[in-house]
Amino acid sequence: MGTIVERARANGSTAFLAKISITRNGKIAHRENKTFDRRAAAAAWIAKREEELRAPGEIERAKTAHITLADAIDKYTTESRGSIGRTKTQVLNAIKAHPIADMPCGKISSPDIVSFARDLSDGRKPQTVANYLSHLSAVFTIAGPAWGYALDPKAMSDAFIVAKRLRYTKKSAERNRRPTLDELDRIMTHYEDRQRRRPSMAPMLKIVAFALFSTRRQEEITRIAWADLDEANSRVLVRDMKNPGDKSGNHVWCDLPPEALEIIQGMPKAGPLIFPYTADAISASFTRATAFLGIADLTFHDLRHEGVTRLFEMGRTIPQVASVSGHRSWQNLKRYTHIRQAGDKYAGWKWFDLVNRPMPIPIRMLPSAPCYGGPSPEEQPPAR
Repeated sequence: MGTIVERARANGSTAFLAKISITRNGKIAHRENKTFDRRAAAAAWIAKREEELRAPGEIERAKTAHITLADAIDKYTTESRGSIGRTKTQVLNAIKAHPIADMPCGKISSPDIVSFARDLSDGRKPQTVANYLSHLSAVFTIAGPAWGYALDPKAMSDAFIVAKRLRYTKKSAERNRRPTLDELDRIMTHYEDRQRRRPSMAPMLKIVAFALFSTRRQEEITRIAWADLDEANSRVLVRDMKNPGDKSGNHVWCDLPPEALEIIQGMPKAGPLIFPYTADAISASFTRATAFLGIADLTFHDLRHEGVTRLFEMGRTIPQVASVSGHRSWQNLKRYTHIRQAGDKYAGWKWFDLVNRPMPIPIRMLPSAPCYGGPSPEEQPPAR
């Protein structure tokens, strides 16, 4: 039952403190109070509030009324068992710097999220704003069922629709960039020269070729261990493969085309990992190399696109290509099929002999091993 306590104010007036205390199983389950200027108002609030608290789950919701979106984000990032990924963590931490993060979970409505998207769109691409909302929606989905936080998933889904209609968000355009044989020849020549000058550098000739023929992403390449190689069946266990849900623990056996297996067989067994380098180092090296060579709009990930499309050009079926790439559905796989020709344009590729030459000495197996891709200090970019 609620009680009302009279209190004298400094100005001589009287305040009426309405207090509610609910006991369950001999223990206090919830306390709440509110101050009024009139006793009648205090009594009315007690009656109304006690009725509300009888509803299923209302006491639990009342306990979390002070929880903010920032608290929910922290809870999500700390209690996610598997890694939620560096990018997602960075985005969620960035959201905490916005005013919406200071709002109580139960107060956040669709207009608040739309306003947040509008603020984000100032200086950011619609695709980036969509990524922010997508990562935030994961918190909205989990917070209620897992911790009783009053984040409304419907408010998030409604905000997604509005933000799209207002063009604050947009899906990323499907990328169809593929390297030409001439571009690959220039890249391989560049890395051959670098490797001859710096034998201790990461074997980017092998890494580039392996990415092309295996269709593996750069992060996946750096995680492949010798223990994950099934040489007899020409396949490799790709750990934590990216997928629309949760990549953590998503380990998938993927077939290795003959060219990819041969590249692995030429790597020295001087540590647990076949390619003991960081994805950031590989990406940075490739970016520097293409910039130095004047090759526009080509990323390391485009090698995967080229490798998947090559398999289709060679006449492989959808299941055969998926067994290499690791795609689960034709819907996801079809975006890679920008077929230009029939047959294998890499038949007799002049770089096979050099790429598949066994490395003469074990390389230094350190995650920080350099992946040089740019010019030496004394060199100048070639004339265009």
